[in-house]
Amino acid sequence: MFNFEKLEVWKKAIDFADFIYTTTRTFPDDERFGLTNQMRRAAVSISSNIAEGSARHSHDDYARFLEIATGSVFEVVSQSFIAQRQGYLSEADRQRIYAAAEEQSRMLSGLRRSLGVA
Repeated sequence: MFNFEKLEVWKKAIDFADFIYTTTRTFPDDERFGLTNQMRRAAVSISSNIAEGSARHSHDDYARFLEIATGSVFEVVSQSFIAQRQGYLSEADRQRIYAAAEEQSRMLSGLRRSLGVA
């Protein structure tokens, strides 16, 4: 088992990506290379950056990957607003994404703080 697999924040990121994949399955076919793809890529990027950052030898490097992961969380939030406005997401689904993103963001922030990086 790799060290990052033990992290609750990584496990939640995997769950978040699963949730985004499931939610975007109902998007129109003509969005396959638009919002569907962008939301999925951003969601997958979260766990990927946590994993990649954990392999870095300095806390500063690891923290940078956690910042990138946080940016990806924010991307999904922004994209979910657009998807909801376009009628691809219900308000309830957008709120679920938002709540999951808030939790993910807090966890990433906590991990970053635990590294002792400003």
